[in-house]
Amino acid sequence: MATFVNSTTAATPGLVERLLAFSPVIAEAMRKRRLYIQTVYELNQLTERELADLGISRLAIGDIAREAAYGR
Repeated sequence: MATFVNSTTAATPGLVERLLAFSPVIAEAMRKRRLYIQTVYELNQLTERELADLGISRLAIGDIAREAAYGR
C-alpha cells in the first residue's frame, strides 16, 4: 500500500504581475501630475492684467492647478 501526500498552494503573483496590476494607478497619477504642472505653467504665463481679468491672484495659481488636476 502506497501513501501519497499532495499539497497545493495558491501561487502568489510575481513582481511583474504586481507591477502590471499597479501600472494603471501609476499612469493616472502621472496624468494628474502633468495636468497640474501644465496648468501652473499656463497660468504663470499670463500677465497680472490677464489674471486680474480672470479674477485670479498669482498666489492662487497653485490651488487652482491642484483643483484642476486632483479635484477638491
